[in-house]
Amino acid sequence: MGTIDMSEVLKAFHGKRVFVTGHTGFKGTWLTFLLKELGAEVMGYALHPEPGPSHFISLGMQDKINHVLGDVRDAANLNAAMQSFQPEIVFHMAAQALVKKSYAEPAHTFETNVMGSVNLLDAVRQCSTVRSLVYITSDKCYENLEWVWGYRENDQLGGHDPYSASKAAAEIVFSAYARSFLVARPTLGAATARAGNVIGGGDWAEDRIVPDCIRAIENKLPIKLRNPNATRPWQHVLEPLSGYMMLAAKLYEQPERYVGSWNFGPSTSQVRTVKEVATSIVQTIGYGDIEIVGSQDQHHEARLLQLNCDKAHHDIGWYPRWGVEKTLSATANWYKTIMAGGNVEDITRTQLQDFFPELL
Repeated sequence: MGTIDMSEVLKAFHGKRVFVTGHTGFKGTWLTFLLKELGAEVMGYALHPEPGPSHFISLGMQDKINHVLGDVRDAANLNAAMQSFQPEIVFHMAAQALVKKSYAEPAHTFETNVMGSVNLLDAVRQCSTVRSLVYITSDKCYENLEWVWGYRENDQLGGHDPYSASKAAAEIVFSAYARSFLVARPTLGAATARAGNVIGGGDWAEDRIVPDCIRAIENKLPIKLRNPNATRPWQHVLEPLSGYMMLAAKLYEQPERYVGSWNFGPSTSQVRTVKEVATSIVQTIGYGDIEIVGSQDQHHEARLLQLNCDKAHHDIGWYPRWGVEKTLSATANWYKTIMAGGNVEDITRTQLQDFFPELL
């Protein structure tokens, strides 16, 4: 695991105007909270959090930043928000992020992930103050052959399901905008970032392994696993966020050097099965049962997907900080603390400082 000092990267956000799409989501909430801790001025543009528990609402983030409720499919509203704020740094994270939901709502998924991204790029194109753009897609943007090697940034894009295909399409859209328009802005650095299967406290989404486990445990129901032997490159939510922030800071200072696409994932030694993740959650919480069930639908679900992150290691010095055991432990302990009546902001800040000792 990496130990590179990120003090200068974190300091780079102090006083900066940072625009975040999808700030009410899982990764968006952690990023927004961190940016505020660093002294950034933040505007978030996103839909209202999904019904039910919300990390964003629990932290009271709506009162701590410039909080704009909006849909990335609404080009005029998105552009107006960006123009009013005049950001220096933009993180594009808004997305329909669930594979299973993309089968139920394919058109909505493409509208959000492709046309929403077009609208974001158009807004950036028209906002002269933007110096750094990190455009987040997914590790699922690759044509997944389910082989043992990690995908590199120059591997073929593709997608079996609507979600994966929409992220590949978003990458192609970015490439066209970068070469057609953004190249004319020498002071603007823009890059795509690819990560996936992030876990951590504060995720309450449907059809994701950790929140599914927590809901089952809270309701005293067995944890039902459809594909227990499926493997994923699990990483804590703060791992890719540290990469996105490092990339944003590099793009701000040296825009031409760091353009392109970047993978941010764990080493292949950190891969675990879905069953191993569920078992670890149960052990840390202290109770819960696991039940293996047949998949209720016939849709394709990838069993193996890994990233090669040599480019990020060598060119910007990014490495994961936590191994998979620490990641699973921190994740389960966040929920365990909340289930025991602990304070959301306290445990979130404690884990942030554990991951970034530079904050202390």
